Amino acid sequence: MRKLLIILIVSLFALLAACSDDASEGPVEEDSDEEAVTDPNESEEGENEEPEFTYPLTGLGAYEEPKNRALAVMVNNHNKARPQTGLGNADIVYEYLAEGKITRLLAIFQSDIPDVVGPVRSAREYYIETAKAHEAIYIYHGAADFIEEDLRAGWVDNLNGAYYDDDQFLFKRESFRQAPHNSYVMLPNAYEIASRNNIEREVDHESWEFLSDDELVEGETANEVNITYYDNLKVSYVYDSSSEQYTRYSDGVKSTDLETEEPIEVSNILIYETEHRVADDQGRRFIDRESGGNGYLIQKGKVKPIEWRNDNGLMKPYIDGEEAKLVPGKTWINVIPLSPGLEQGVTFE
Repeated sequence: MRKLLIILIVSLFALLAACSDDASEGPVEEDSDEEAVTDPNESEEGENEEPEFTYPLTGLGAYEEPKNRALAVMVNNHNKARPQTGLGNADIVYEYLAEGKITRLLAIFQSDIPDVVGPVRSAREYYIETAKAHEAIYIYHGAADFIEEDLRAGWVDNLNGAYYDDDQFLFKRESFRQAPHNSYVMLPNAYEIASRNNIEREVDHESWEFLSDDELVEGETANEVNITYYDNLKVSYVYDSSSEQYTRYSDGVKSTDLETEEPIEVSNILIYETEHRVADDQGRRFIDRESGGNGYLIQKGKVKPIEWRNDNGLMKPYIDGEEAKLVPGKTWINVIPLSPGLEQGVTFE
């Protein structure tokens, strides 16, 4: 009897232990023939879909309507100011001659606003007119008195670094360069300063014309573009067929970003010739942006002649009476004097 009781007790404990093990395993899930796959390019908002909007100055897709106003920054191009910071982020860059044998740059930012841009330099009339035509906020550091008077009177919405010199919010002076080559703008903060000054921060920018994916680029071969302003002032672009981009060189040195060391690459190069003349005893120039003239459009390893026209203040390329289409991407515009002009000052390889 006692032996039978012991057997019953042992069996009961074994049964309880088995039930406990089954409970700890939890519910059993059925096997599935398919694994759940997450697309790394797909966000919760479904950003793997085609962009609904287009940036007006690059023709590239945007997931939100680009309402932010363009910022036009005067960028120093003296050899003591190179390499610059943030220049490669610009949608469009204009390169004009300043005094003497140097160029200065007007960089138009709208689709990609870098943290810092510079060095920033002083104002000139034809840069101001270009910024105004873009409906951009003009950002510069200093100006001649007669120009500053007109700017303060409302010539174009503007922010002058001379009023924010080294305030560490909008402008800062860097110690690794000497003035006047050491002024840098914290570009995103320009929108807040603009708001404080009752400057409009949003504008519906008119779009340039861009090629669609199925439109071909035609023209003569242009794998290398060389522009001679003077014997000691040359600009070159070298084409990479794999990226379909041109890398820029200034006086034989590759143009790169100071911070990232990334090369400056563009999809389109426009070269316009127009009248230049010295306007005053300080060597300042007059550059004709109104009369139109001849030029070249270079894209995807090809070059074709164009004429440029003043279109509501902008120097736009035209072919056979129609606005020429750009390849979606960034654009660099070199404006050169009639002498040496296109025939003597520009070569292709």
